[in-house]
Amino acid sequence: MGNSIYDSATIFKCFLQIKLEQGYRRVILKHIMSILICVFTIGYRGKTVQMEKCSENHRTTIAYFLNHGKWDENILEQCVKAEVIRRIYGEAERTGKPIYCIVDDTIASKTKPSSRALHPIENAYFHQSHLKKKQDYGHQAVGVMLSCNGIVLNYARVLYDKSRTKIQIACDIAKELPEAPNPSFFLCDCWYSCAKVMDAFLTKGFYTIGALKTNRLIFPAGIKQQISQFAPFIHKTDPKVSLVTVGKRQYYVYRYEGNLKDLEDAVVLISFPKEAFGVPSALRAFICTDAALTTQEILDSYLVRWSIEVFFRQAKQNLAFDQYQIRSALGIRRFWVLMSTAHLFSCIGTGLTLPFHEGFAVMQKAITTERISFIYHCGLSRVPLAHVLAVAA
Repeated sequence: MGNSIYDSATIFKCFLQIKLEQGYRRVILKHIMSILICVFTIGYRGKTVQMEKCSENHRTTIAYFLNHGKWDENILEQCVKAEVIRRIYGEAERTGKPIYCIVDDTIASKTKPSSRALHPIENAYFHQSHLKKKQDYGHQAVGVMLSCNGIVLNYARVLYDKSRTKIQIACDIAKELPEAPNPSFFLCDCWYSCAKVMDAFLTKGFYTIGALKTNRLIFPAGIKQQISQFAPFIHKTDPKVSLVTVGKRQYYVYRYEGNLKDLEDAVVLISFPKEAFGVPSALRAFICTDAALTTQEILDSYLVRWSIEVFFRQAKQNLAFDQYQIRSALGIRRFWVLMSTAHLFSCIGTGLTLPFHEGFAVMQKAITTERISFIYHCGLSRVPLAHVLAVAA
């Protein structure tokens, strides 16, 4: 885009990969680039005062760009989504392996404002945090990852704002996905294991493998009862029980095939750790809508869901997911789209498809090298030191 400390050939190549230069004017691209350069700067914490150091603009201009600027963030989001689809669906077509669509939610914690606050953070509410075991104030994000053959990319991060439920958000994600080229799987925790979401994904070729609440109703031998009520009657010697190794642990797993209250012909796995068989607090249940899979295949596939937990942790550590101080809903959405872009560029920016933590380090090194190279060439061109420090410090 230019020969400046505020430009990056590495990031511009990524723009070309996702065809972003076709959607925005140069001034918008420069804003996006400066923010992404900042993301890959060591010590990034999501603050506009940091972004200012990687931009020709004052931090108030950057804040205005995020909160009020006249640009359509949907163009950026669609470019990112299209590239994720191209790579993941392309890998599925090339290898014949399944696509995993993983959906879960997390909380970006914020400080609850005073009742006298004139401009409180928009769309921040109290949410139940399973991690903290209590109510947590902040923004709740529904994250979506697509994975195939070991490649894991962030497809979307949607702000929950009470205009629609998390169930509806998941259904809307299913509707916008292309039909899977091979039998594929939607992976989720027990919140999303409901008939409405499972049906939405099935229409796009995704069976469901998910956790299940133990109060869900099943009909063993035609008798309606909750999973937790049925579990005490399971014995290790039952022919439907198998000892399965998942990761480094072993589990006794009972396989039920039949109806649930709101679903027909599903597989429900009722499991206890080997060392805690029959202990009510150790009871776990899982559902699979593809009865052709073995018990081992179901549980091994469910492990792929862990990649979204890794993504949430990395987004908070490296992409300032819980450190930003933006107040407007539009600004928050734009910030999230920009961070999803940074995640994608970390994975694809080197020309290879890398895990995020590897690609992020490579991008950091590339950006640092570019900035050092700029300063070096300023020296060769006898640019006054004061001028160099003015733009590089």
